[in-house]
Amino acid sequence: MIDVDDCTKAGIIVVNQSGTNKEGVAEHALGLILSLSKKIATSDRAMRTVTNLARRQFQGNDIRGKTIGIVGIGNIGTRVSELCRGLFGMTVLVYDPYLTAEQVAARGGTQVGLEELMRRSDYITVHCPRTKDSFGMFGAEQFAMMKPTAYFVNTARGGIHDEAALAEALRRGQLAGAGLDVFLQEPPPLDHPLLHLDNVIVSPHNAGLTDESILEMVTATAHQWIGIFEGRVPPRLVNPEAWPLYSKRFAEIIGHAPDPLP
Repeated sequence: MIDVDDCTKAGIIVVNQSGTNKEGVAEHALGLILSLSKKIATSDRAMRTVTNLARRQFQGNDIRGKTIGIVGIGNIGTRVSELCRGLFGMTVLVYDPYLTAEQVAARGGTQVGLEELMRRSDYITVHCPRTKDSFGMFGAEQFAMMKPTAYFVNTARGGIHDEAALAEALRRGQLAGAGLDVFLQEPPPLDHPLLHLDNVIVSPHNAGLTDESILEMVTATAHQWIGIFEGRVPPRLVNPEAWPLYSKRFAEIIGHAPDPLP
């Protein structure tokens, strides 16, 4: 949304509110996992349209003791790890190339490569930002690695997975289903292939839009603005390399220099 490089060149700092909606998104991801595994959404739809429903057709699976693969174990991924381990005793595999194995272990997971995560996981949940490195990370090759009983969940950003490749993999039975809160085009068109597959659950990019998360976000925003005006370094500074030029501009406008970077 923001050209960080241009902001840095102009001496403009960029901050975000990362982590303030972690509970909402983590619970939403877990909700999608539970709904897919227990076939809650599909059985609900069938109950409304089919007479004399054969209930065994919607027999699901428990998630206790299964393996979850978390892609990106930042604020949200760490909370997902905590919930899955604590509530269901799940094995947590993590792919996060920006962290060491020790850092991943401190967040409750075991660091593995992406291919190993795809092959071993019963559930894969995406919690990384969309960047030039992560765009299209999940395509036909990756979906073909998954267990036919596994589920793919993305509550991060559209474009991290290839939507056409996911639809084709689901039609081929290469995985059991998907839970998607995000699309490349939002909202997706009503004729989008993924919207017409019974084993796909979708939501309108609202995982982080809970009453509690919004309060956390606006509160954190207010605290950061107060700190910025007082000359403090904001806790969620995206481009610290802008600080020298920003400090000069700040002093010219406000009348005193801000704090130095720690």
